[in-house]
Amino acid sequence: MDTEGPQSLCELCLTQVCLSLESLCIRRPDHSLRLNTELVFPQEMADHLLCLMSKKGILNDSTVGIFRDCKQFRLRRAAIRSCTVSAGAFRLALCPHRLQELDASWVSGGLSGADVRLSLNGLCLDWSTLKDSEGGCVGFSTLQGLRTLYLANTDLNDEVLEDICTLPHLELLDISCCAVSTLNPLLHCKNTLKSLIAHRLRQLDMSPSRLLSVLTQLHSVRHLDFSDDHLSEDSDGSNADETVRQLLEGSPQVLPSLVSLDVEGVRGARTGVVFLGLMATGVSSCDALEKCKNLKVTGEANESQVCEALRRYRDRECFIREALVHLYNLTTDIDKPRPDMLKLVLSAMQSHSMSLHVQLVATACVFNLTTQNLCEAMPVPLLSSTVTQLLLAMETFPSHTQVQKNCLLALCSDYILQDVPFDKYFAATLVITWLSSHEDPTLQRMAVAVISILIAKLSTEETAQLSKDISIMKLLAIVQQKAMAGVVDSTLKFALSALWNLTDEMPTAARNFIDCLGLELYEEVLESYCTEPSIQQKVLGLLNNLAELEEMQSDLMDEDLLEHILSLLQDVQLEIGVRYFAGGVLAHLASRPEAWTLDEDLRGTILTQLHSSIMTWTHLEREMVSYRSFQPFCPLLQTSQPPGVQLWAVWAIHLVCNQNTSHYWIC
Repeated sequence: MDTEGPQSLCELCLTQVCLSLESLCIRRPDHSLRLNTELVFPQEMADHLLCLMSKKGILNDSTVGIFRDCKQFRLRRAAIRSCTVSAGAFRLALCPHRLQELDASWVSGGLSGADVRLSLNGLCLDWSTLKDSEGGCVGFSTLQGLRTLYLANTDLNDEVLEDICTLPHLELLDISCCAVSTLNPLLHCKNTLKSLIAHRLRQLDMSPSRLLSVLTQLHSVRHLDFSDDHLSEDSDGSNADETVRQLLEGSPQVLPSLVSLDVEGVRGARTGVVFLGLMATGVSSCDALEKCKNLKVTGEANESQVCEALRRYRDRECFIREALVHLYNLTTDIDKPRPDMLKLVLSAMQSHSMSLHVQLVATACVFNLTTQNLCEAMPVPLLSSTVTQLLLAMETFPSHTQVQKNCLLALCSDYILQDVPFDKYFAATLVITWLSSHEDPTLQRMAVAVISILIAKLSTEETAQLSKDISIMKLLAIVQQKAMAGVVDSTLKFALSALWNLTDEMPTAARNFIDCLGLELYEEVLESYCTEPSIQQKVLGLLNNLAELEEMQSDLMDEDLLEHILSLLQDVQLEIGVRYFAGGVLAHLASRPEAWTLDEDLRGTILTQLHSSIMTWTHLEREMVSYRSFQPFCPLLQTSQPPGVQLWAVWAIHLVCNQNTSHYWIC
């Protein structure tokens, strides 16, 4: 999918299928999923669905089970890169298909070369013809038409490589990170092999002269990747260094067809080369490279080289990590939106989701690329995918302070929190969980700010799930901490806003608030912050939430509390916002005479002062409050209600409808 443009209808539909797999499927006895419909997917759509499930990280032994039905899903191209699919699930779900392409790189479920062969054997031949007399799999050499083979990070050994290299039409071979000790078998396919990817062959046991002898005989090779990770502690690479030096200094007769050479990480000019991989070689800043306008280079000397490295080395953690460090330095003071860079960072995060080193630097890059107004110029789908990846990083590394800080810094954006679609409930639970076990003041401020906005975006059901004791207790602890110090800061305000939103039409949350001694704390805050209208409004807003609930009204029947709130209603020196919320608490409590347990004279005074005070209020320009529904006002509008109670309800509805008409418009 192009994250810089709108999603296609097909993409949207398949995304919905991914999100709804549990409801669309039934479980087999082995817990794998099977579609509960006989719907047949077109071949391209089946391939796309598998790829999408892989990219979204939901492809596993359970979900891959839907592809066992070869009539419903006719797969031709299977991309399961980096998925947690076991060999058994792979055999059951993918081997029966007549695959034309298979990308099973970095699959973490114990997949072996034999499994890959079995899958490929299903391409064009009956399985039975690919078994020897003892039932074992026949080697790759039986696949006479095979042209492309990716076997990176598999159990490939010298014997299997010997078998592979007898293929008469082999053009591309990737044997990266495999346990081969010799490349001599490549001479069998020297006339057909056009691309050789041999990254990080740590068990290679060949002298520089012998290695060079083999490579120079590969006359048809146009693309050679002989890179290594010299950054690793176990890397020696001396033989490779010498071999590459000789390759670079070689005559045009050495690899005459070569147009792409990757020697990343190898310490060391040819004509005709259009690509050079020089990341971590120490030579990418060579002045001579600037003169080669058509030469693509990966390295760390400039933005172009770094971005090229991120594009080409998605699967190589060592180089991705190195490139991200340089990208971070390049973007520290960036002042123009760069969606192209953000897309590269996102790809790196997705490919190395379990790498702390990659996630640490990548999340810092995300913050650099989405600060201030930069994110508003980014494509929304790209931002949505990026935020999802930030949340996964927070979930994967919950105890790493800097990763959490980077993610919170990036999330702490009004535009992202308000306008970018992502799983806000998942985000809120992650942040609440983090907040419950950490005390860092800077991170605490950001976390509470994020929570206060996210809670307002949740559905009623999601808010109810989030309104557990632990959430209420942590937020109350922050309020108490700030109140004891007598400070007024953004952390206190955000914590009060979060509690206000958590208890909005939420009886369970309201009860948790009271059980956690929140009411006593709020009475103290209301009195001690008598000169801070912004604090008073948030405190009174939550008390409104309690007063709306009949089962909570008895807890508010405290004469000192109500007399203090009445004094706020009557104080003409206070902002109307404070007086409005004070009136709301009193209107709800005074609306039910049968539940009133205090002195009747106090109730009479409240009703009189409600009416007279509201008549003096002027129109408010700024939006002050929003409501999930008008349900709390309905009891106050009954004809049996006193005029002051009715007037407050009408004034409240008129206020919010004028301030945010579209939110309350009913066709």
